[in-house]
Amino acid sequence: MRSLLFVPGDSVRKLEKALASQADALLIDLEDSVALEAKDEARRITAQFLQENVAGNQRPRFYVRVNGLSTGLIEADLDRIMPAAPDGVVLPKAVGGADVAALAARLSTHEAGSGRAATRILAIATENAAGVFALGTFAGSSDRLMGLAWGGEDLSADLGASSNRTDSGAYADPYRLARTLTLLGAASAGVAAIDAVYTNFRDMQGLEAECREARRDGFVGKMAIHPAQVAIINAAFAPTADEIARARAVVAAFAGNPGAGVVGVDGEMLDRPHLLRAERLLDRAGGAT
Repeated sequence: MRSLLFVPGDSVRKLEKALASQADALLIDLEDSVALEAKDEARRITAQFLQENVAGNQRPRFYVRVNGLSTGLIEADLDRIMPAAPDGVVLPKAVGGADVAALAARLSTHEAGSGRAATRILAIATENAAGVFALGTFAGSSDRLMGLAWGGEDLSADLGASSNRTDSGAYADPYRLARTLTLLGAASAGVAAIDAVYTNFRDMQGLEAECREARRDGFVGKMAIHPAQVAIINAAFAPTADEIARARAVVAAFAGNPGAGVVGVDGEMLDRPHLLRAERLLDRAGGAT
């Protein structure tokens, strides 16, 4: 998934608009964007939206961001949305693999006897300091885990910071560290690394630059807070025709030389890490959205 668009779960209008956004996934929110007194209504609207759209063709994936494990609200969230069969659940403020395992157990209970595919989990893993320290614990936590995302907004509040960015607009050091550790944690767990939201939804140039940097480093997608951001994110994380051609040439060179540790492509000597990189790019290009 390249683009993952947050949508408040209590707004029918915004949910309908998001369907036409071309986002690869909608992250339907029952957490931060929904006031406490509106939680029940958001659950009702979200469940109805899922029931009406989950069987549609060419739809985005539907993930629901539930309230955190320690809030006392998550069971009501799951009781209402799980019968509507979302593709996945977003776990906010996750503190390592233990939290993922705990959510996975709850999902198994809700799915018992349904016969449907296992609901996937996307964990937002850096929303507090404890989560940052636990980024190395996700490997083996659950087969449901499909990705780790990072975010600097809640983390800055947890740290008591006045801002998470410097005067130049770049992330300050604590957040660059959280971003890097999320990338490493995702690689260690064998799941997708998803970049944080870009909160200035009118600054498309800044968004594009941040997307390019994220893709360069190994992130495969980015969360969005506004439909206008989706097209830029999709374009930035989609392999270009030249990249696909190059990757196919690398794969073909190794296939034509079975057992070789090093092959030559366009005058460059390449080894197995280059093959792995090419295979991953082709996997993304082949529609792993």
